[in-house]
Amino acid sequence: MRKWLEGIAIIALGVQGWVTYRAFFGAGRLSGRIPTHFDHAGNPNGWGQPSSLLILPMVTLGIYLALTVVSKFPKGFKDPKRVTEENRSRLEQLTLEMVPWLKMELVWLFAWFQWYSIDAARSGNGVLPEFFPFGIAAVLATAGWYLVGIFHVERPGEPATK
Repeated sequence: MRKWLEGIAIIALGVQGWVTYRAFFGAGRLSGRIPTHFDHAGNPNGWGQPSSLLILPMVTLGIYLALTVVSKFPKGFKDPKRVTEENRSRLEQLTLEMVPWLKMELVWLFAWFQWYSIDAARSGNGVLPEFFPFGIAAVLATAGWYLVGIFHVERPGEPATK
């Protein structure tokens, strides 16, 4: 499953790169101002130069690389539960399952936001769709799901919980 999630995240990085490339060099390339911030209702309320479109892919790539590096050192994880030799492998397993999910969700969310910002710049008046908060909720739900699992990992001498 991890390899599938990794592949999906890499596809999202490619999509974000392609969308950004087309904004600069493709048909209908951007030359004026672009939305850089949206208010609580989803309306653009901050504008900037097209060069600011390079920030989000760099942030996305940074998050992707940071999560990739972190997942290579599971013994360094700071779990919210006391780690013992008996529960270490289960805690590491849960954390190593969570990281690719978060990586995939965050990269797709940022790729989608990049596409939307470019589309809003081309149309001149885009409104952030109502379902954008659901993307953020998915990331938080994934983290919450795995944190609950981590808190329910048993310590030796504790009764099994279900």
